[in-house]
Amino acid sequence: MSCILNIETSTSVCSVAVSEDGKCIYSDIDRTGPNHNERLGSFVDEALGFADSHAIPVDAVAVSMGPGSYTGLRLGVSMAKGICYGLDIPLIAVPTLETMCVPVLLRHDSLPDDALLCPMIDARRMEVYSAVYDRALHTVRETQADVVTEETYKEWLDKHPVYFFGDGAEKCMDVINHPNAHYIAGIEPLAKNMFPLAERRMMNGQTEDVAYFVPFYLKDFVALKPKKLL
Repeated sequence: MSCILNIETSTSVCSVAVSEDGKCIYSDIDRTGPNHNERLGSFVDEALGFADSHAIPVDAVAVSMGPGSYTGLRLGVSMAKGICYGLDIPLIAVPTLETMCVPVLLRHDSLPDDALLCPMIDARRMEVYSAVYDRALHTVRETQADVVTEETYKEWLDKHPVYFFGDGAEKCMDVINHPNAHYIAGIEPLAKNMFPLAERRMMNGQTEDVAYFVPFYLKDFVALKPKKLL
């Protein structure tokens, strides 16, 4: 196994964590933001200092790749790249929406076998960044920017229980309005939840080109065509 520095800055929450051999051994979280430009540097310094004081070499840096805040993602990726260059270690990109699924799968093991997960990041108004996954985190619908209506997720709601969560989910539940729609509160993308995904990518050799990697800036919202009146 390996030691990974995890960085998450895709929303207003700034967090950094260190994981080793399948466990989170250090974590810092700031929810007073967005103020990543003020907190991220000190969080990273403290995390690297923790690893150094315990004689644990950092083998890679994992960064949340988006979607999410343009500024937050840019700051997080820039910081991750700088560390990778300085320490000559690999860069791992972890999809933000997959990270949000980790605490749901860990804390809600009684979910039905056919349950689908729909993490949502708030964009504005009734707009969210979302994707749909099964319980094994296989992608059922790719990440996209949605203008949420009652029809947006109906294809899956008609066949499966779908669990919605994230800071974009609560505002959408009245609009989605389906008996198979369930809301899970208190889920946010955090660095301490990245490590299972980061370690799997590390083991599979899924690392990024430090020079050319850019975050997943998702901008185009998908709206349904208006229904014909006649």
